[in-house]
Amino acid sequence: MTRRVYLDHNASTPVHPEVLAEMLPYFSEVFGNPSSVHAFGRAARDGMDTARERIGRFLSVSPEAIVFTSGGTESDNFAVKGIALARDRGHLITSRIEHHAVLRTCQALEGQGFEATYVPVDEYGMVDPEDVRRALRPHTILITIMHANSEVGTIQPIEAIGRIARERGIPLHVDAVQTFGKIEIDVERLGIAALSFSGHKIYGPKGVAGLYLRKGTKMVAVQHGGEHERRRRAGTENVPGIVGLGKAVEIRARDMRAETERLTALRDRLVEGVRARVPEVRLNGHPTQRLPGTNNLAFRHVESESIVLGLDLKGIGVSAGSACTAGHVEPSHVLVAMGVPLDWAMGAVRFSLGRSTTAEDIDYVIGCIEPLLAKLRQAMPVGAV
Repeated sequence: MTRRVYLDHNASTPVHPEVLAEMLPYFSEVFGNPSSVHAFGRAARDGMDTARERIGRFLSVSPEAIVFTSGGTESDNFAVKGIALARDRGHLITSRIEHHAVLRTCQALEGQGFEATYVPVDEYGMVDPEDVRRALRPHTILITIMHANSEVGTIQPIEAIGRIARERGIPLHVDAVQTFGKIEIDVERLGIAALSFSGHKIYGPKGVAGLYLRKGTKMVAVQHGGEHERRRRAGTENVPGIVGLGKAVEIRARDMRAETERLTALRDRLVEGVRARVPEVRLNGHPTQRLPGTNNLAFRHVESESIVLGLDLKGIGVSAGSACTAGHVEPSHVLVAMGVPLDWAMGAVRFSLGRSTTAEDIDYVIGCIEPLLAKLRQAMPVGAV
């Protein structure tokens, strides 16, 4: 029987058994609309309140600062559009390697009369805070920089960028979908006005996420309707999903530190093992300042899709890039921004580890990569990629 090894946790994670158990009653027994004043509605509202309190405790913020959304994409759209549109016109600063939920939102705002600067990154995918400072204009109204990139895992110097934002009184939005529940986040110390996070990246359900909004942050709603979420986001809330998100956050608060140490060791074991057995391989991303479970390895003169499919036949799930752009033949916009040469970028594969990953899994993957790469390179004419 083929071993099954899932190494695509940056794309999505399996729901934790404790999360599922907490959610189940809210699909049947506790079914009321949380906006209803009767007992059925109040029971649903209590579940949401518990989740909000757990997330607030995890971030050391008031529960009222948390807004529930349908996903990280909505949270990013809500933050960027909401803050920008509250100021009518102005200038935005972001980076070239943001998730498309931020990049395309900024581009859409440019079409509405806003201006945007897309700061570069270095060879490791790191933003230079001084580039952010140099990009400032008198009418800059928002800085939006991700905490860590989903493809290469590089962790950005948010604290330094937050200081720059604070000096000028500019709100800082941080897409923390890949870091929330994986590394420590102190929104006050980092100077964050708005923080996006998602449930299905931390063993919670899909279709639910959140946005932290610092009190006093000027913004407008971008989804209109009822009085939900303190008039910040209209629409009946996904109560089972919110309950699951709250439980997932509680579990991350309990397990995060130990899991970080374990995954960092396994992450490094994978890189060292592949480098020792496979020629012409490079690590994309910062060598140390990156997510505990993320490796983006580029194999020269091989197409990444061939590697993904070859490993899939061995029961191994990996990604040729971010899940949102899978299937495109162009190199990742992240690797292009980092200046990765085309013959390397086209062979980039992301291995993202999680709570179920074991040392035996890593050794199995290393053992499968060596013969697969030899076979693919033998079949691939030199210079074809």
